[in-house]
Amino acid sequence: MENVLLVILLILALALIAVVLMQRSEGGGLGIGGGGGGGVMSARGAATALSKLTWILGIAFLATALAMTIVSA
Repeated sequence: MENVLLVILLILALALIAVVLMQRSEGGGLGIGGGGGGGVMSARGAATALSKLTWILGIAFLATALAMTIVSA
């Protein structure tokens, strides 16, 4: 069980890092995926979706870390 939680935790950590790096910061930052003009989502819609996804991944990461702590204790 601990190994399964550890793998989930690692996947969530990598996904969280990727989503944070894709977000456009105030100073420009990495801003990966800024793209051209004819995208499916507007820039604001993509930023809102990435922000929500960041929150979801962060909460899932914390919940998994807590579950891993409880299981291993």
